[in-house]
Amino acid sequence: MVSALASVNAQSIKEGGGNKELNLYSARHYQTDEALYKNFTNKTGIKINRIEADDNALGERLKSEGANSPADVILMVDAARLWRAQIDGFFKPIESKYLESRIPENLRAKPDPEGSTWFGFSTRARLVVYNKAKVNPQDVDTYEKLAEPINKGKVCTRSGAHPYMLSLIGAMIERRGEAATEAWAKGMVNNMARPPRGGDTDQIKSVASGECGVALTNSYYLVRLLRSTKPEDQAIVSKIGFIWPNQQTSGAHINIAGGGVAKNAPHSQAAIQFLEYLASDSAQEYFANGNNEWPVVKSVKIENEGLKLLGPFKAENISIAAIGRNQIAAQRILDRVGYK
Repeated sequence: MVSALASVNAQSIKEGGGNKELNLYSARHYQTDEALYKNFTNKTGIKINRIEADDNALGERLKSEGANSPADVILMVDAARLWRAQIDGFFKPIESKYLESRIPENLRAKPDPEGSTWFGFSTRARLVVYNKAKVNPQDVDTYEKLAEPINKGKVCTRSGAHPYMLSLIGAMIERRGEAATEAWAKGMVNNMARPPRGGDTDQIKSVASGECGVALTNSYYLVRLLRSTKPEDQAIVSKIGFIWPNQQTSGAHINIAGGGVAKNAPHSQAAIQFLEYLASDSAQEYFANGNNEWPVVKSVKIENEGLKLLGPFKAENISIAAIGRNQIAAQRILDRVGYK
């Protein structure tokens, strides 16, 4: 559903505007992004009109608007969603030497020779959290071990159909092939403590309560709890441990938030300027310090104490575009093994 803020801005978006205006369709739902957008307007004088909704709602809106869509920039969260938007033809390929110099090649989609269609601007990792009283961390220090018999009745995850899970499985397909990935997914189903449900914070809480022995979560959900001063959150943190998985092999799975220029953008130059701003030091620092995400520009300094608590880790080095492409195969695997 489109947010109240989006309703306020809908009319101004329909009316378009001059070169000092930008129409942003965003699936990012973080209140802390307000400062990010405000800083861009202060720097450039370009007013941002926003439509905010979840990825599916934005996709339906873009389809219904077709060539008449006023969208200039589309922001989405997760490789699977960005890939779907690309396949649906929502992005316009662009060329920007600045973006290509700042954003690693594996974190952007580039269908040569047309230019890049979307770029990753921040990253998050898929961590393992476990109940310290019930689970030996050595038994859950890789994604693969979660599917082994020693963890029967201990595993909790969100729905397999959720893009976060589809992207993890897409990465596994890229690393290990479909047959090995299907065997892993079947083992995960056999090891479930309960049917998949809830979001990542729910998985962490279930581990702390003892309902689950081990679960998967995106890093920024865990950092929120680590940074919280609420007694109930501190109680949760005291009962769980976390692991960077696959540190002796492939590294921890990485996902992104990213975006690109809309196919029919009426303000293309402002759109490119906005994307380049998201790759600037000031915006990249904001992703880290304001929303608990890692910047994609490696030289940017991180001051976020929660991220520092997670410590250094080895990250998976797989093309995010390839992970997105594998989501159809990932969904087929999930259907075959009954991973709901």
